[in-house]
Amino acid sequence: MAQKKTKEDTPSQQASGFTTRIREAVSRIVDSLPADAPLEAAQAAQRKLKRKEGTRIIASALERHFAKAELIPFQAELIKLLQHLEITGRKIIILFDGRDASGKGGTIRRVVRYLNEKHYRVVALGKPTDEQKTELHMKRYIEQFPHAGEIVLFDRSWYNRSMVEPVMGFCTQRQYRDFMRRVVGYEERILADGTTNLIKLYFSVSKDEQQRRFERRRNDPLRQWKLSEVDLQAQALWDEFTEKKYRLLRKTHTAKSPWWIVRSDDKHLARRETIKLILKLNHYRGRSRSIDFEPDPEIVIPGDRELKIMKAQRKKHGRFLG
Repeated sequence: MAQKKTKEDTPSQQASGFTTRIREAVSRIVDSLPADAPLEAAQAAQRKLKRKEGTRIIASALERHFAKAELIPFQAELIKLLQHLEITGRKIIILFDGRDASGKGGTIRRVVRYLNEKHYRVVALGKPTDEQKTELHMKRYIEQFPHAGEIVLFDRSWYNRSMVEPVMGFCTQRQYRDFMRRVVGYEERILADGTTNLIKLYFSVSKDEQQRRFERRRNDPLRQWKLSEVDLQAQALWDEFTEKKYRLLRKTHTAKSPWWIVRSDDKHLARRETIKLILKLNHYRGRSRSIDFEPDPEIVIPGDRELKIMKAQRKKHGRFLG
């Protein structure tokens, strides 16, 4: 029989962060620790911590160690994939879209952690300039497309025009409709050269978990910079974003250019399964035969299956749930 999860095993506890757990335990005794001698401070803290606190810190450290270790075989395969791209001249574009605070940035960091920086780029475009606003919406993204033998990862992509911009009033309804009508054609032309693989990822986080992560950003001085205008309104506009997600999948999930939904309440599982998906969707020489590359179907969901789930929610509850 599966062992019942304790409070410390829940995704919300994991989301609080390993460092946060340690900081909370140490904060009780921090005033008496030598600030100018980290090793001595650690030893003093170890002596003063309560047994329960010490056990919790050890558990957190072990959890972090094994989570990191579990990714290493897959990250090693990503190195092989990139080397294959260099040899063959192929290109990969990966879009990381979805809810705010859904773990896109953290997943990108795990994907590129050991890759050769000369052959990948992470692109996170800011607000368009006045001049860019007069140009084709796709133009500034196309300018960032990969060269032969390169991977480009977009931390939010041209699909901003399908979600954030219309919900927040950053584009007109006409601009939104024009984009939704034309984007599939744009992507077909991107893929027409036969050397580019486009992977579209939508990170989905529950409303409660998103709120917990926002609260963490508000209370952590190292994360407060992450809070944006969109973040501050994301909870209030939850249903509007969900409606745009449904339309996004209905209009732009195609056989040639599918969406993949990543359930990201558990950050580690989302990172691991995203890497597995990227590896599964690309052919490369030297692929390990001892690794299971099949993503967990409860974490990674094809766009057409997500549409069916959302339709069933609306039929049963009268609305989409997330």
